[in-house]
Amino acid sequence: MNFAGIGLFCWLIFTLAVHALPFFVALNVFMMALHSGAGVLGAPLVAIAAGGMMLAIGQTAFAMIRSVIIRAIIAALFAAPATLAGYQVVFAMSQIGVPSSVRSLLAARRGRG
Repeated sequence: MNFAGIGLFCWLIFTLAVHALPFFVALNVFMMALHSGAGVLGAPLVAIAAGGMMLAIGQTAFAMIRSVIIRAIIAALFAAPATLAGYQVVFAMSQIGVPSSVRSLLAARRGRG
């Protein structure tokens, strides 16, 4: 089970890296649509459409443009949010096995008492 869990987690991290920019765009469009009065049913539909369009436009532009510099810019646009998201995932996962300073302080006080 550990092997399957680690494999699933790695797959999720790589999928997160691919879809970080479309998810970021969709989340921002969702918040803008929700605050502009689209409602709870309209805002997710608009967000899914915006995220899907972002992914399709990015993949199409990367496939059709022959200039190496513009392709590098498109790749960097997709890589920047993926880098930030990957960092946050690894940072959050590293906190799981480490006790917080407050818990360790309380445990130390209980041991003295």
